Amino acid sequence: MNIKLISLIAAIAALIAASYGGYRFGMSRGMDMAPAAPSADATGPSGAMSTAQGEAATRRHLAAGIKAGDIDPANGKRVLYYHDPMTPGTKFDKPAKSPFMEMMLVPVFEDAAGANPPDAGQVSVSARTQQNLGVRTAEVSVGSVAPQITALGNIGFDEGDQVIVQARTAGFVEKLHVRATLDRVTQGQVLAELYVPEWIAAQEEFLGVRAMQGADLAPLVDAARQRMRQLGMSEAQIARVQSSGRAQPRFEVTAPIGGVLTELLAREGMTVVAGATLFRINGLSSVWANAEVPESQAALLRPGARVLLRSPALPGAVFEGRLQALLPDVNPVTRTVKARLELANPKLALVPGMFVQMQFLDAHAGRVLLVPTEAVIQTGKRTLVMLAEDDGRFRPVEVEIGSESAGSTEVKRGLRVGQRVVVSSQFLIDSEASLKGVEARLNVAPTTPMRSSGPRP
Repeated sequence: MNIKLISLIAAIAALIAASYGGYRFGMSRGMDMAPAAPSADATGPSGAMSTAQGEAATRRHLAAGIKAGDIDPANGKRVLYYHDPMTPGTKFDKPAKSPFMEMMLVPVFEDAAGANPPDAGQVSVSARTQQNLGVRTAEVSVGSVAPQITALGNIGFDEGDQVIVQARTAGFVEKLHVRATLDRVTQGQVLAELYVPEWIAAQEEFLGVRAMQGADLAPLVDAARQRMRQLGMSEAQIARVQSSGRAQPRFEVTAPIGGVLTELLAREGMTVVAGATLFRINGLSSVWANAEVPESQAALLRPGARVLLRSPALPGAVFEGRLQALLPDVNPVTRTVKARLELANPKLALVPGMFVQMQFLDAHAGRVLLVPTEAVIQTGKRTLVMLAEDDGRFRPVEVEIGSESAGSTEVKRGLRVGQRVVVSSQFLIDSEASLKGVEARLNVAPTTPMRSSGPRP
């Protein structure tokens, strides 16, 4: 065999032996951050014991045929299960060598009340070690969380403040008083003058019946007046014919509201038919602001939330509005939801198309439990916090979190007011069983049956 190959094999064997020897030495000596120390009877009140004592107990159980569920005559306690302290999440129902390391499993006993160890998963850290690690804790408090959601958008017309002006009868556009779209108009302003030949005959008939002498002419006058209404004349136009005593074939089309012309379809000299659209007018006394909100934040918004708006076109000006609705449509490209706001615009400073920046306030109301955001540990499968208890003990607690704002995170489940959580050095606290091992233990459901393990072949 090649001498170099022999040397390589020997070096690997020496490295393995040194690693195992160091591991066994460290496990037998214990650590400053080891789980709770045992009592004089080799087990503490919670069933915890050192690794050396646990291995000795397991060898004794193996020789005596004791397994999970049996009473250990040495201390009178029931054996719950066996585990490897380095991988506490895996439980075994018989004493044996660990399938993970060359060492014996360690038994875990029930407490005096016959229940599972209450401090399973706890880690005890001395005050000196806590100071060296810089461990800091914070109290679980009650407060309100208001996520600061900002979004970009633009101003649009308020579609609820819109009118369409149509021709009520066929005629000709004799004169047009507005010339282009987006011209501003005021309420009652004359937009166009129309000549309607069909009105002449009906008006002459009305005037002729009124001039007749005799009794029982009222039904004829009412019939002539009704015919003028059917031809599209308003009550004001009929009254003008009656007061002047002359036919009025021309009439003025006026703006029913103030705003801007968004559609202009009439031109001088053109012929119009009944029902034809002449003008479309949008008011500016109120406008819409359409914001693009990321779909991940849309659930935090609610109709009625207060919103502050700013625009680069109006430096220093701040406008306030209310969230009117979240439209049921997600943009497949930007993954945003459109939020619609209604804004009062008394000075007409906001115009459609203007770019705005929006800040949503009081998006989430109510009193909730809060912890510092830095105390929350995301493992990918679970969300944990390290809970600080008395006598330098720490244990991981699974929580359900909600909104986050200004360095605080809402806790929906898992904690109560007054408890303290670790906000720094969480990953250094559990030195014997790392946080990954704690998570593995949490993944084992209480009803999961334990599996047997024999000596490693």
